[in-house]
Amino acid sequence: MEHQLTWVEISRSNLKHNIQTFRELIGKERILCPAVKANAYGHGLTLCAPLMVEAGADWIGVNALFEAVELRETGLKVPIYIMGYIAKDELSAAVENGFHFVVYNAETLYELASITQKLQKPAFTHLKVETGIHRQGVLPEDLEEILDLYRNNPLIQMEGIAAHFANIEDTTDHSFAELQLKNFQKIVEKIQGSRFTPKYIHTANTAATILFPKTYFTMVRTGVGNYGLWPSNETYVSALQEGKNILLKPVMTWKTKIAQVKKVPSGSYVGYGCTYKTGHDSLIAVLPVGYYDGYDRGLSNNAYVLVHGRRAPVRGRVCMNMIMVDVTDVHDVKTEDEVVLLGRQGDEEVSAEQMAQWIGTINYEVTTRINEKLMRKVVP
Repeated sequence: MEHQLTWVEISRSNLKHNIQTFRELIGKERILCPAVKANAYGHGLTLCAPLMVEAGADWIGVNALFEAVELRETGLKVPIYIMGYIAKDELSAAVENGFHFVVYNAETLYELASITQKLQKPAFTHLKVETGIHRQGVLPEDLEEILDLYRNNPLIQMEGIAAHFANIEDTTDHSFAELQLKNFQKIVEKIQGSRFTPKYIHTANTAATILFPKTYFTMVRTGVGNYGLWPSNETYVSALQEGKNILLKPVMTWKTKIAQVKKVPSGSYVGYGCTYKTGHDSLIAVLPVGYYDGYDRGLSNNAYVLVHGRRAPVRGRVCMNMIMVDVTDVHDVKTEDEVVLLGRQGDEEVSAEQMAQWIGTINYEVTTRINEKLMRKVVP
């Protein structure tokens, strides 16, 4: 059962705008594969994926097999690309369902050799190569062994070659990204020179898609930008420096209701640990949301929410299922009034970037940590 007191609204029009923005950037001839991993960056896996396809996405990218299966079960027809590790005992399901998926070690390929022979079905693999991030990826010295495994097992199809950038978002100096790109191109040339003809060559995430058309190749894997969030301030600044006037529209609004309004005398403590003491007679509203729901404890005495279009500061510690906010200066507040935790209300806004700054993290973490049990619904 979904939690009804705290919920997330997904803007169909803003999501469509963002997907179409990336489509315009890359052109019709390339594949647009938006990522919906981590519950669509907290926005809702099964809500967002079909909306993205409706808006013009060609493929959908997930992290895990269970996400791919869940999307197939909803009736999604487009190709699904699994970007994370698939355990050996899950590989049969990946092959049987015809999913595209990343490989980067010999153990997986040996297992696939057996599975594809048994099923007499091809495995649609994308070889992830190491170019400098030292996360997933085949090391250059191991490449020949991997290519031999492909040669000896024709049912294991090398559908694609992929890589990922290590430092394209967090800097305005993109020399390391340029180095990675050169490394990638050399590896692609070597693989193609070994008589492999993968259809899908891809490296571009959101930042690369915005900043570097030469990274597009035949497919791009847009991520946080799909949801109207910039990967970083540096990406935004770099885009402005290059004269790129790109508008991304935030897709998520996170809301709750007021559960209680109470008058608290001057000199009273609010919440656990007595960390906040009122300096004057105050009106405090109790909200049914806390760190279990994803409202980070680091927001204690540090953030504000929006009530009637005005800022209401968080007072005291964020509890497991509740927070308290000061509504002294907000007029006509009553129980069950709508509260915006993240998003816009009237002329005010709490952005994911602002919330991330309050707790010392990034906008990605703010949205992805919103509890999956919270109701998510599509609004115009």
